[in-house]
Amino acid sequence: MTEAPAKPRAVRRRHDREIVTLAVPAFGALVAEPLFVMADSAIVGHLGTAQLAGLGVASALLTTAVSVFVFLAYATTAAVARRVGAGDFQTAIRQGMDGIWLALLIGVAVITIALPFSGDIVDLVGASPTAAPYATTYLRISSLGIPAMLMVLAATGVLRGLQDTNTPLYVAVAGFIANAGLNAGLVYGVGLGIAGSAWGTVIAQCSMAAAYLTVIVRGARRHGASLRPDITGILASAQAGLPLLVRTLSLRAILVIATAVAARLGDADMAAHQIILSLWSLLAFALDAIAIAGQAIIGRYLGSDDPQGAREACRRMIQWGITTGVGLGLLVVAARPLVLPLFTSDPVVTDTALPALLMVALSQPVCGIVFVLDGVLMGAGDGPYLAWAMVVTLAVFAPMALLVPVVGGGLTALWTAMTLMMTIRLLTLWRRARSGHWLVTGATR
Repeated sequence: MTEAPAKPRAVRRRHDREIVTLAVPAFGALVAEPLFVMADSAIVGHLGTAQLAGLGVASALLTTAVSVFVFLAYATTAAVARRVGAGDFQTAIRQGMDGIWLALLIGVAVITIALPFSGDIVDLVGASPTAAPYATTYLRISSLGIPAMLMVLAATGVLRGLQDTNTPLYVAVAGFIANAGLNAGLVYGVGLGIAGSAWGTVIAQCSMAAAYLTVIVRGARRHGASLRPDITGILASAQAGLPLLVRTLSLRAILVIATAVAARLGDADMAAHQIILSLWSLLAFALDAIAIAGQAIIGRYLGSDDPQGAREACRRMIQWGITTGVGLGLLVVAARPLVLPLFTSDPVVTDTALPALLMVALSQPVCGIVFVLDGVLMGAGDGPYLAWAMVVTLAVFAPMALLVPVVGGGLTALWTAMTLMMTIRLLTLWRRARSGHWLVTGATR
């Protein structure tokens, strides 16, 4: 009788250790990613306004092109983690290599479009005549690093599936330091201007890809896994990633619609929206770190034929998501008088942003659950459901957001619609989690 209460506590402590061990390094690696753009902006900004504007246009295009293929990390994590759970490290690394080969092929395909048509793409997004030449230069050079960037995504997924989030943290930090040093040296030391910033980023990304490949090749040799491309495996990776691509495109469409609506509301609303969206994205890194831990842990449990362990881990991660969301929401409320002046001194923009920022704070517990369940279902390989759920969310959100300029309410109404969007995601994901249909065990789904 005295031992009964201890068992649940022991289970919770075990899950907590797993979550913290994976989530904390993952958070560090996630935060390092936007620091690349920040470092580039700080260095290029001293060249002039036109150069900085050109960098802004090109980096937005580059980030979008890469983030669309984030399924290379997510799908690979789930596939590798299942094999790890089944104790088959050889096949786990073999499947990871399939994802890396797929990333290389996609990267080469993207280059064939981005390299010759960089100028046309920059003109299409409406860059000013003064910024366009710099944007074209940066985009044309940096596109050479896209295969490396995509391989980094896939390799990160491999290591996460192997329950290793420390190596991605080390590589990300080293990559950031190398990127900053190379940019400063090539932009000012060599005098290449914005082209030097692009070359520095390409070299840093290729170095990161090489570091990941070194680690994975060593693991492949240790476990006797083949490194050669396998067409069947590559096609299987593409098939597994397709639903997640649909999910990502739907999510990107939601963010684009929100920004387009904010632009129609006026300059002050658009400026305030940009501030709030930046903060919302920063908060998402903390929640996404738990989701990444969920992908790795759930995949491993299901691969080891332990649905009960997967369910218990899911329950505990939801508790973490709620707690973290509440904490982040309170932090936003407490810090709002200090945060907004960091972005703008315009009182109109501040007054516009304040009520919308409070809406973001209130939504954080919901976001916490959504991110966790998203990670759980990704780890379970439940991509088709995630794609369907996000398409439904987009279909509901789009008319709500587009009605904001007509009905009124300004930016606060828009971010209310964003909160409702996250609530819809919560309902669809919670429904799936409660059903148990995602609890498919075995080395493959």
